[in-house]
Amino acid sequence: MAKVLGIGGVFFKSPHPGKPYQWYERWLGFKAEPGSGFAFPPQDMPRHGVTVWSAFESTTDYFAPSAKEYMFNLIVDDLRGALRQVKEGGAEIIGEIGEYEYGKFGWFMDPDGNKVELWEPPTGDQ
Repeated sequence: MAKVLGIGGVFFKSPHPGKPYQWYERWLGFKAEPGSGFAFPPQDMPRHGVTVWSAFESTTDYFAPSAKEYMFNLIVDDLRGALRQVKEGGAEIIGEIGEYEYGKFGWFMDPDGNKVELWEPPTGDQ
């Protein structure tokens, strides 16, 4: 049987597709590839970083205050620094930083109204 090996991309609609590219490149250091968006090479992933595919109950409020039925999760190397950057870029910070054995999490609303979860994986040998 054929099997899935990972997430090949995250695709979404935007009223002005060039604007999120510019915003994410400026405030989170994405490197845009003309015509194809952003690529995240495997060697750039932290040791404890993984890609998760997870369905939530349709009644969840975890994506709030976004009204969209999805949420982005992006791995970062410095959660507090990334949250400061996106706030400077006009993003609304949502809630407080959560710290768990599998890393730290923070949330913001991007200019298109998407809730984005930032994840800083643990750095130790756990």
